[in-house]
Amino acid sequence: MISQLIIVRYPKWLGWAGFLSMAVFRLPLLFNKQIRFWKLMGCGRNGTFDKTPDWRQWAVLLVCSEEPGVRGHFSSASPSTPNSQLPTPDFFSSWWKFFGCEKWELLLEPIEGHGTWDGQACFGELPKQTDYAGMIGILTRATIRVNKLGSFWKNVDGVASQMAGADGFITSLGIGEVPWLKQATFSIWESREQMKQFAYQMKQHAEVIRKTRKENWYSEDMFVRFRILSSQGTLNGTDPLQGKL
Repeated sequence: MISQLIIVRYPKWLGWAGFLSMAVFRLPLLFNKQIRFWKLMGCGRNGTFDKTPDWRQWAVLLVCSEEPGVRGHFSSASPSTPNSQLPTPDFFSSWWKFFGCEKWELLLEPIEGHGTWDGQACFGELPKQTDYAGMIGILTRATIRVNKLGSFWKNVDGVASQMAGADGFITSLGIGEVPWLKQATFSIWESREQMKQFAYQMKQHAEVIRKTRKENWYSEDMFVRFRILSSQGTLNGTDPLQGKL
């Protein structure tokens, strides 16, 4: 199964067009038989869970259907084929071009994970562990219980500030469907081992994980690891993965 994460940044004063696109883009996606799951999302300002939205930056997540013809379209997808991409509706590209948007596209292969998104195992049935050890993308998403919002937001800011300085960290994005309530982070690390060192050896992060389980912060959550197949375009003027694939 192949997924695509597209991050789009609108020129100054045109963030309203990004907000409008979250409604307009739904119709083409509803009728696209090649896309089995999709999400249109906003972005936080600081690259992780964030209470403050960045009105210029928006995200689209697409997951390819499992129809044989579509699967064949990706049979050769690999880091050496950077032009491989999901069948994104042409209307999207025309919209972004019209508004002069900057665009960064990641082609991803889900390899490990657990949990659901809107009750769906949207990336298919994945093993919890594999022997993959290379550069890795991590999606962590959750629907936060209303009565746990205070505890959640009180604890995540400190972890976010430490992640940026962690060994092996490349970049991260804060994305979400509903401000405050439905949040996600997508981060990229040089290796799986460096990611695990941060996740389980950094005291503050380990404490947040413990509190999450003990206090039952989430009504639904998901954790998925991805192999990164390709990176195209830029975000804030640079490709964060340039020279790394």
